[in-house]
Amino acid sequence: MPVTGESKVIDTILNRRSVREFTDRPIGKDEINIILNAGRWAPSGLNNQPWRFAVVRDPKIIHELSECTHYSSIVSGAPLLIAAFLDTEHSYNRTKDVQAIGASIQNMLLACCGLGLGTVWLGEILNQHEKVNSILNCPSKLELMAVIAIGEPAPGKRTSTRKALSELAFEEEYGQKWEE
Repeated sequence: MPVTGESKVIDTILNRRSVREFTDRPIGKDEINIILNAGRWAPSGLNNQPWRFAVVRDPKIIHELSECTHYSSIVSGAPLLIAAFLDTEHSYNRTKDVQAIGASIQNMLLACCGLGLGTVWLGEILNQHEKVNSILNCPSKLELMAVIAIGEPAPGKRTSTRKALSELAFEEEYGQKWEE
């Protein structure tokens, strides 16, 4: 039985869904600043904050980026993209830094949900990371980690399922299932 109603944070985590279709409503600078601030307040090892963010609102650049992925309709339909990068010059431990950027992205996804915005975390675009960096005129020290498509969700029902905790967690030793 899922835990709900205990806090706004838990409710947001449990109710967030990936959104792949958006309305045309532009996302304002105040909303973008809230999203970016949520991202920058993620934890990072030694507080090195290895993330860098590219904010993309120009329809021409969004269209160019949409050509870098099989999910072009999702990217081209979003009024806002945020590309998250690892600044390799500020990296001290790659694994920890990549994890920190994942936490940063999750913070931004949750902030968007709290603002009533829809998001989807795009990873397949990493296959074209060099082209993305070229389009965004990024130096080679920035390694693309993900692109987040953001916008007001188009109407529609979104559902999802998750595996049981007993399939994912164990107690003390591997093989001893966690009982919910």
